[in-house]
Amino acid sequence: MKQLFQDARSAEITVVEVPAPKLLAGCVLVRTAASVVSAGTERASSEFAGKNLLQKARMRPDLVREVLSKISRDGLLATVSTVRSRLDQPSALGYSSAGTVVAVGEGVADINPGDRVACAGAGHAVHAEFACVPRLLVARVPSESVSFDEAAFTTLGAVALHGARNADVKLGDIVAVIGLGLLGQLTVQILKAAGCCVLGMDISAERAELAVRLGADAVSTSSTGFQDLCLQHSSGHGADSVLITAQTESNDPVNLGGAVARNRAVVVAVGTVAMDIPRRSFYEKELDFRVSRSYGPGRYDSTYEQKGIDYPIGYVRWTETRNLEAFLKLLADRKLNLNALVTHRFSIAQAHAAYDLITGKRHEPFLGVLITYPEVADETRNVNLSEPARPVAGQQSIHIGLLGAGSFATSTLLPAIKRVGGVEMIVASAANGSHARHAAQKFGFRSCTTDEHEVLNNPAVNTVVIATRHHLHAEQVIAALTAGKHVFCEKPLCLNEEELGGIIAAHDAPHNEQLSAGRILMVGFNRRFAPLAVRLKNFLREAREPLALHYRVNAGFLPADHWLNDPQQGGGRIIGEVCHFVDFLCFLTGSSPVEVETRSLANPGQYSNDNVVCSLRFVNGSQGTISYLANGDKSYSKERIEVFGGGSVAALEDFRRLELVRGGKKRVLRSLLRQDKGHRGEWQAFVSAIQTGAESPIPFREIVSTMRATFALEESRCLGQPIAVPAAPNGLRTDDAPDASGFDRAS
Repeated sequence: MKQLFQDARSAEITVVEVPAPKLLAGCVLVRTAASVVSAGTERASSEFAGKNLLQKARMRPDLVREVLSKISRDGLLATVSTVRSRLDQPSALGYSSAGTVVAVGEGVADINPGDRVACAGAGHAVHAEFACVPRLLVARVPSESVSFDEAAFTTLGAVALHGARNADVKLGDIVAVIGLGLLGQLTVQILKAAGCCVLGMDISAERAELAVRLGADAVSTSSTGFQDLCLQHSSGHGADSVLITAQTESNDPVNLGGAVARNRAVVVAVGTVAMDIPRRSFYEKELDFRVSRSYGPGRYDSTYEQKGIDYPIGYVRWTETRNLEAFLKLLADRKLNLNALVTHRFSIAQAHAAYDLITGKRHEPFLGVLITYPEVADETRNVNLSEPARPVAGQQSIHIGLLGAGSFATSTLLPAIKRVGGVEMIVASAANGSHARHAAQKFGFRSCTTDEHEVLNNPAVNTVVIATRHHLHAEQVIAALTAGKHVFCEKPLCLNEEELGGIIAAHDAPHNEQLSAGRILMVGFNRRFAPLAVRLKNFLREAREPLALHYRVNAGFLPADHWLNDPQQGGGRIIGEVCHFVDFLCFLTGSSPVEVETRSLANPGQYSNDNVVCSLRFVNGSQGTISYLANGDKSYSKERIEVFGGGSVAALEDFRRLELVRGGKKRVLRSLLRQDKGHRGEWQAFVSAIQTGAESPIPFREIVSTMRATFALEESRCLGQPIAVPAAPNGLRTDDAPDASGFDRAS
């Protein structure tokens, strides 16, 4: 299918052939008929992308501070790599569209294939021939009399409608609308439908005249004239409500809003304007200034939008979904004239011209800009970028199929794989076709897809790399092992004991030796492969006694609604991230945890149970603590490990500085330009194991032990007591035999 993208570096607009999106649970798959280009939001985004780095830095000093902090913490080269990776990711454009439902996902019962719908949401209602949209961001078009061109304006209409609701307008109110662009024209018509007296202001005479034709009671093209207008129509009192629908960096609209409002009126910022509130006018009139957020309650709430959990109508009358439906009802009742707003139409193949228009390159006046789509579109979920690969000839060759092409895969994992070399990239898969295409093009895959079975069942793939969200790991690992593939899975391996049991069964099950001799399952516990970590491990080998270890992680705050904090999707930060540090302590001690305990710090609600101190007791008597903290300053170093034992002390700071102290002598090793957490090292070890037929670089019994200890840490957090780490079932050994001194030196 065709989709529109913008390059974050150059602002270039391109139409690209990408796989049609995967239909997800709780979503509907829509064949797009029309979408609207926002002359406000999308123009601002395009103009920002077109600025050079210095100009961008001046506009976003907050991002500059983040970059400088990362340089001091992680090193220059690592920071440059991260920034480049973010700039390489193309932006999917669009957030207001309409089309026909072609399929519905699991859990959607009130929308059916064939329904005509309006769609909303950046990243969902994109400028593309097909879109996968969450159910609560979709509204059924109530009448055949409403065209797709009209329905495509529904998201913008909901923005205008929510602005009017925030202004508390009532029948007979005098309402001032400042800014008569597309959003302002929609607002004028909605207010007239609500029985208001509407006064409009815009510096463009053409737009002011259009507002009159669409129902405005009076308009003006000057600030002083508009003040007079508002006084004349209100018996000298001023407007009951003011809606600012302009798009400008100036503070003039807010100043004007305060000037034309009556005492105790409501002033609402709907468009993007400067908001330096003039105290005198707002204080003397006791004005209520409000910011209208998008299209209504539910916006930016992942529980509402992504999980489809609606707000009860008795408590929240007008959600974003119900605003979409209300706007469509106004269209069906012919209360609005949208045809008068459409000035330009472009086919998806020529959609780049729409952005030349809204950014001023064509020097033409415009208002409503539509992108149209063919009635028949290619719904294929696979796109070939080069000649298809042949089936794998030998077990020592490494032919990769990728599952998941998010930011970690494209910024960290795939660059490490490419630097190691010795592999052939076959197919990249992601639920989002644009992500799959971007990863495939950037890293040299032969094809891209949104169908994971194209990876799992592909005879040309013998190694599956899993970098999807955590709740998908177990199912995909089991499927890949069953298909006879080598598997590299990013941490965590799975989210619970039941999933772990399924993986153990798949790993140990008899299989076709011809297809899958010596299958290797590797988990991305990269820290044990970092160069300084290997030096630390070698230093500790002389400590012939239990070790005392403290691992401090300045993890940083994540919002409660972040997917990682979702127990069903991310598993929470203990399972999703602390497993990393459990594995590293197991690596350093050469032993396995037998008992663990987790204690939460204060304000568990604020920190989503991710502000914890964990204690671990190991088979060989070593003791470890992991302080995983979300309440620190992110500019400070992220990780520090201190180890005491055998008359020695070692401290590893952010995998950039290692102190080794023994016999009164201190040795310091440094990595100045680039932090190396072992991503390249782990992949080198994985490739070597496949090529030589060796065991996984992290033995499976150690992976199982780490995951069991992590699950026990989460259980301890919930129960508030120490938890014994369960022994492995079916004779699976999770700890090597101790050496003659009684302390395990394995690993």
